[in-house]
Amino acid sequence: MEHLPVMFAEALQQLAIKEDGIYLDCTFGRGGHSQGILNLLGSSGRLLAFDRDLDAINSDYAQAMLEDKRFELKHTHFSELESIITREGLAGKIDGILMDLGVSSPQLDNPERGFSFLRDGPLDMRMDGNAGVTAEQWLASVDENQLVKVLFDYGEERFARRIAHAIIEKRAEVPITTTRALAKLIEDVIPVREKHKHPATRSFQAIRIEINSELDELKAVLQQSAKILKPGGRLVVISFHSLEDRIVKRFIRAESGAKYNPGKLPIKEIDIAKGILKKTAKALKAGRQEVVQNARSRSAVMRVAERV
Repeated sequence: MEHLPVMFAEALQQLAIKEDGIYLDCTFGRGGHSQGILNLLGSSGRLLAFDRDLDAINSDYAQAMLEDKRFELKHTHFSELESIITREGLAGKIDGILMDLGVSSPQLDNPERGFSFLRDGPLDMRMDGNAGVTAEQWLASVDENQLVKVLFDYGEERFARRIAHAIIEKRAEVPITTTRALAKLIEDVIPVREKHKHPATRSFQAIRIEINSELDELKAVLQQSAKILKPGGRLVVISFHSLEDRIVKRFIRAESGAKYNPGKLPIKEIDIAKGILKKTAKALKAGRQEVVQNARSRSAVMRVAERV
């Protein structure tokens, strides 16, 4: 297998794969995790994978893997998880769910997708290239205050207001249509640079998250995943920036332990709702050797929970 995704060994270990189990890979990407899971499954095991990117679905490696009768691949969004699993008759029967969040290497490496400020291409940024508005279309019409909010909330960009104003002024003169044009505009307007980070990094992240509704999709799939796991089933999530990790961390905490409405006093046993998950380990990070070999793994955080 040529492609090893970030924290590959750790993901397989934390899934605690059973030979006859049923597993979900919610982010197929280049199929690295999926192939690893299949390698550990027996003849009666099953793997269902999702991806919202048709390039991933139609790739040669995906088509080759589909020759394995234990494997199924669907073109869909996170938020469709529960409905698909219910239709398949698998609700409450899932042994493990894996999510490897963020942008895949093929998406970043293809200039036509518009995800990277390092390669000139059209301002697209859509995970699903056949649905939704492009980054170019969104930037052409977004209100300045909304743009400030997106840059600050999703990119944690301290110069959000300065960047937003520059974008609004520039688009009044000429449409912003390429990644290089947007990156250059941001580079020119930011007064202070972070060490080892391109000035456009945070803004590109924020715009991508907004047009793909990434955080809303993540919140939806987390809620749904807890419902479809069987008792003892594992949820393994790898995130690459603080916004995603914060959502995952808070979700696992909220679904772990006893919960009650503090407005009801005295507290009665019947008023206490039991959490349906338990945290199995502290947050995991990539090992030193992996970080040396793959710089992207430096920001990866893995969180694991188990259905009780």
